[in-house]
Amino acid sequence: MDLTQGSAAEKNARAKKMMLWFGIVSLIMGFAGWTSAYIVSSSREDWVSELNLPSSFYVSTLIIVVSSITYFLAKKAIRENKVGLCSKWLGVTLVLGLAFILFQFRGFSQMVADGYYFTGPTSNIKLSYVFLIAMVHIVHVAAGLISLLVVIYNHAKGKYGPGNYLGLSLGETFWHFLDFLWLYLIVFMTVVK
Repeated sequence: MDLTQGSAAEKNARAKKMMLWFGIVSLIMGFAGWTSAYIVSSSREDWVSELNLPSSFYVSTLIIVVSSITYFLAKKAIRENKVGLCSKWLGVTLVLGLAFILFQFRGFSQMVADGYYFTGPTSNIKLSYVFLIAMVHIVHVAAGLISLLVVIYNHAKGKYGPGNYLGLSLGETFWHFLDFLWLYLIVFMTVVK
């Protein structure tokens, strides 16, 4: 496929999709580095292998999976020109995204209540990685929520329709990436003791 061919709109859409995928690949590389450091550090003498992740992290996992489904349903609705239904699914996705962050912070509170801290005399290297990896993911979910708010705003302005929903599609792709990334991270931190 010749990337120089097509209308200006097609070239613009390809460029936006390519930029999104470059960003996703760079995020994958960053998280691959942190999880690799986690594995390397697990051989340290002060590594706490019996530590379990807080239950709120598992609840937030269910929430983010459901939010990916609702974002998918929003895109499906706009393809079928069901504008009101798309609005509802986007709103549900926003609420679920905020709930994900809330449960992540509840997980941090659970760890602190159990006497585990990010830094200080009662911290340990494993917990520092758990806090770091989860917090960096939360920052990216916050970015996903900002992009979702832009999608909701553009949708309210009538910018999307059955043949024109690039912004919604890009937002959905990024959201699904965040979902799959968290699934990988929660499985990784659960399995790698």
